[in-house]
Formats: sequence, structure tokens, C-alpha cells
Amino acid sequence: MMKHSLQLEAFKAQDARSGRGCRTQRPTLTAQERSQKHHHQPPRLPHRQGTMLLATFKLCAGSSYRHVRNMKGLRHQAVLAIGQELNWRAPRGPTPAAWINQVRGRGSLLGSQLEDTLYSDQELAYIQQGEEAMQRALGILSDQEGWKKESQQANGDEVLSKVIPDVGKVFRLEVVVDQPMERLYEELVEHMEAMGEWNPNVKEIKVLQKIGKDTVITHELAAEAAGNLVGPRDFVSVRCTKRRGSVCVLAGMATHYGEMPEQKGVIRAEHGPTCMVLHPLAGSPSKTKLTWLLNIDLKGWLPKTIINQVLSQTQVDFANHLRQRLESRPALEARC
Repeated sequence: MMKHSLQLEAFKAQDARSGRGCRTQRPTLTAQERSQKHHHQPPRLPHRQGTMLLATFKLCAGSSYRHVRNMKGLRHQAVLAIGQELNWRAPRGPTPAAWINQVRGRGSLLGSQLEDTLYSDQELAYIQQGEEAMQRALGILSDQEGWKKESQQANGDEVLSKVIPDVGKVFRLEVVVDQPMERLYEELVEHMEAMGEWNPNVKEIKVLQKIGKDTVITHELAAEAAGNLVGPRDFVSVRCTKRRGSVCVLAGMATHYGEMPEQKGVIRAEHGPTCMVLHPLAGSPSKTKLTWLLNIDLKGWLPKTIINQVLSQTQVDFANHLRQRLESRPALEARC
């Protein structure tokens, strides 16, 4: 019995070494064949990467089911897991394109369907609207022809105007602010809701909804203007913020938001494509060039001369109040 057992163990060991214990015996390859096979086959994922990706896609797939797709926490966890896994893998793979294509091939959630797990259709519509407003506004600013001077201030501030087909009359403020761009970004974007504290032309700005990191829906209540000839107006707008290198663009236009209907006693006016462009002044990085494109339909019956006067003066006042605000706040509060 002992001898038979020893012979059986020896047979198993020999069988394992020769490959006969496997269901399918692998053919012996020459060195050239092994090289060709290695060349055409994509490298296999390490065990940890394959396991993490499988878990990640299960999490994402779960968030795409109808009964849980509104669970924002789950969606955020899924995206976070993808980001962590790809960041872990990126410096280790042979080429970025290889693992990006591999991941996309294994699950379409990182392709076009990933957006659906992050945003609703309405949120995607707001994002698109904000980006369209930015492109239209920048397109208007890029055309240097046809601008007429509305006013010129002693400090160099000037307001220009131009009539754009299908848009109407737009106003363009050009100023230089003696503060770094980061300082203006902090005040105009991060502290947007505090504008009513320092700009008398604005009673209140409230962020109604934040979508991602670049898009917000706002409600702005403007004060009476031109000796109360222009009554109170309010605006519901989608605003989009983009930074590219040393340039920052803040753009927006009127939108519809069901949770902010028209207010009693206030006329609902509309912003057309508008934007502010901020960038360091050439040769003086501690100063900022600010260009503000303004397009507003105030609604109601108002003479054009009043509208032109109000809008151009609003821009001049804005520049002055902004300077006062930046100078009045301690420098330590600025991130620059």
C-alpha cells in the first residue's frame, strides 16, 4: 500500500511537470513563435488592476439602474473609484492609450454614458447652454471691427458699444485693475453672492443650483436705476466659468428655472450672451486686464437713450465699486 501510494505521488509529480495533468496540453513553441505571440497579444492586467476595475464597473453599472440612478452619493463614489484606479495605473502602464482603450473597451461607462450617471438631462442642458453662451460671447469680443466709444474715463476706463445681428446692442467695458487676477477671481466667482454688499446696482445674487465645478444657476435682483426711471429687474441666468492658463472667462445668459418663477412687482429681464475675461496685464502680472461684455434686454417700454445710458453707466460704476471692494478688504484674505 505504501509502495503504491509513493508510485502514485511520483506519477502525479511527473504528470504535472509534463503537462499531462491539464485538460488541454499547451503546444511547445519556438522562440520565434513566442516572440510573435507576445508581440500581437496585449499585456495582461496585473491581478490587482483587474480586480479593482471589475469592482469599479460593477459600482458604476449599479448606479445606472433606474431605481438607484438618483443616488448621488453612489454616483460620486463610482467616479471617485475610477479616478483613483486610473491615477494608480497611469504611471505604470507602457502607454496611456493602451490602458485607456482597454478600459473603454470593457465598459462604455467611461465613454459617452459616463455623463448620464453624473448629471440629469436637465443638468446637461444647463451645462451646454453655459458653454454656448461662452462661445457666442467670445466670438463677439474677438471681432474688433465696428465698435464705437460710449464713454472714456480719466483713469483710462472706457465703454464701447456695437450692434450685433440677432443679439442687439452690446456694451464692452475695458479696464485695468491694480490687483492680481486671483484676487478678482476670488471676488467675482468664489464670493459671487456677496456682490450686493459692495455694488449698489445689485440688491442680491443667489446661487440656485450648482452643477459640477463650472456651472451655476443664479437669481440676480437689480436695483432701480436712472433716478427710478428704470424699475427693479431680476434675472435668472446660467453661468459658466473656465480657466485656461492665465486667462479666466466668466460667461452666462438667461435661462428658465422652474423653481424661480417671476416675482411680484419685479420685471423679469434677460441677459443675452455676456462674459468677463480676466488675464494678467502684459508686463505687469500684479495687475489685471478686465473686459466685460454686457448684453441685456431690460423688457418693458423704455426709450433707447435711457437704456444706453443705464447700461454704459452700470459698467463704469461696476469698475469703480470693484476697485473700492478690493482695496477695502485686507490683503491677507487674497489667495495671491
